[in-house]
Amino acid sequence: MTPRITALSDLSNRYDVVLCDVWGVLHNGVAAFAEASEALMAARRRGVTVVLLTNSPRPNPSVLTQLRGLGVPDEAHDRIVTSGDVTRALIATAPRRIFFIGAERDLALINGLDVELVGADSAESIVCSGFFDDETETPADYRATLSGLAARGVPFICANPDLVVERGDRMIPCAGALAALYRELGGETAIAGKPYPAIYRAALAEARALRGALDPRRVICIGDGMPTDVKGAQDFGLDLLYISGGIHAGDYTAEGRIDERKLKAFLAREGATPTAWMPRLA
Repeated sequence: MTPRITALSDLSNRYDVVLCDVWGVLHNGVAAFAEASEALMAARRRGVTVVLLTNSPRPNPSVLTQLRGLGVPDEAHDRIVTSGDVTRALIATAPRRIFFIGAERDLALINGLDVELVGADSAESIVCSGFFDDETETPADYRATLSGLAARGVPFICANPDLVVERGDRMIPCAGALAALYRELGGETAIAGKPYPAIYRAALAEARALRGALDPRRVICIGDGMPTDVKGAQDFGLDLLYISGGIHAGDYTAEGRIDERKLKAFLAREGATPTAWMPRLA
């Protein structure tokens, strides 16, 4: 069984760099997890470089503002790399007539790019940051529109590969769920965030800018999502601290307690081999 640890400090002397997930590890979309921020601040005091690595579709200045509003101190991180940052490079090379799917607040994703927002019928490409209304909609609400776009061969750029995230005590669908539907319909998708390599290359480039040359064996990722954080770290060859109290907790938790036998079976079923695990970052 992957060992359980009680504090990030149990591991941090083995690593120079932490690539830490944000939503589900540092906050739940409503409030920050204070102990998680304290753990990262303590790691930084020990000389560890902390890069926050998020599938948020927003460029990093917007995520920084959000984190401050939720109560995550600036001292908890050195840099932030977002799926939105990497996605902008994809948008810049796509056909310029874009059908944008997502909340109005996410339009910062295309600010300054040479694109034109159009309706679905005349779109040459799709950029998806999420749902128009993730409180009420499901992927099924988009099936008819996406079927028509897929039939025309319109490429789909997904700015957030997450399928769901925690928002308080609820699970909210993300852009990744629409990308999965588009692939099911036969459409072509391009995705830059976790688990895909581009966002890890960008995060390590930020770490190198601060520290110089890096040994990948002294880099650890922290995350709670199997198809994003876990798969991404493992595919990129990096160690992983799995946060079990995140989006998958229902698979092995009963009455607020983790059943370690069920957790072991869950990790095996998912092909996950984290270096260590803990319920919440502390």
